[in-house]
Amino acid sequence: MLLRAPAFWEGRGDGILPRLLSPLGAVTAAATARRVARPGWRAPVPVICCGNVTSGGSGKTTLALDLGQRLRSRGLAPHFVLRGYGGTFRGTKRVAAGDSAALVGDEALLLAAVGPTWVGADRAASASAAVADGADVLVLDDGLQNPTLAKDLSLLVVDGGFGFGNGRVMPAGPLREPVAAGAARCTAAILIEQDRFNAAAELPHWLQLLRARLVPGPEVAAIVGRRVLAFAGIARPAKFFSTLQDAGVELVERLSFPDHHPFTDGEFRRILSRSRQLDALPVTTPKDAARLTPGRRAAVHAVGVRLAWDDAEAIEGMLDQVTARRNTSVNRSTSVSSL
Repeated sequence: MLLRAPAFWEGRGDGILPRLLSPLGAVTAAATARRVARPGWRAPVPVICCGNVTSGGSGKTTLALDLGQRLRSRGLAPHFVLRGYGGTFRGTKRVAAGDSAALVGDEALLLAAVGPTWVGADRAASASAAVADGADVLVLDDGLQNPTLAKDLSLLVVDGGFGFGNGRVMPAGPLREPVAAGAARCTAAILIEQDRFNAAAELPHWLQLLRARLVPGPEVAAIVGRRVLAFAGIARPAKFFSTLQDAGVELVERLSFPDHHPFTDGEFRRILSRSRQLDALPVTTPKDAARLTPGRRAAVHAVGVRLAWDDAEAIEGMLDQVTARRNTSVNRSTSVSSL
């Protein structure tokens, strides 16, 4: 079973445990710095990375889905590339219809519903397979600290409801690397939701900052005004609960589980039993629903979220730049082949 992040990772507190663990955090930071300094494979198509510097979810998959849909609307063929966290598959694989979350991970199933998706620890190998399969843009869900694939556009995703926690590197805090180190490899930061911990102030002044908020998908309309038992096994279940409540859903109970939590038979029976006791509809996230069997999935209502941008033109402008690189590459290849 996956564990929850320790409480001392949150906020800006500086207790005894973070201080005792800070030397190990320095080791982690140094190891990450050495790893990301290695050159990666340069794909023949643009590579966009949705990354972060904190452990756990910050909205990377939601951003990747948003970018994938925007690229598709331009007539491009984006392919998603990710590790496939929580899945047992080893190697490089294109996610296929019928694959389970246990095999490829829950995030991979969400992305595969939008476009071709590849899982594998070796991002360069996955990218190469995707390009051979017709990808003309690659969108990485996570991978900012993975050096095997060179990026053309890296976006630092920041959860406004969590910020950078206590500001320390693992295991002393939630950071995979210092904020400044990760930001130095990015073109912009994407701040999702209200900046409760003033994370924007910790970003370099030169880094472009885009803001967005989460809004529920259209499926929420069917449950507005209804009694709901909401359950979620994501990085911050409270974020999901707030999104439902803000949409007008009556939450009579909230059940939180660790991120990527595999629901046992007993747990799922208790969720349904409690829903019946409360005369409430069991509602969860698409990411959690992806980890349920088809029979269990039919017993719950899933409500997704999407990004609402404060300035959608800004993110479109960044996509213009990577699209221009693709067009330049295509034109160059055409010119060479005609010689």
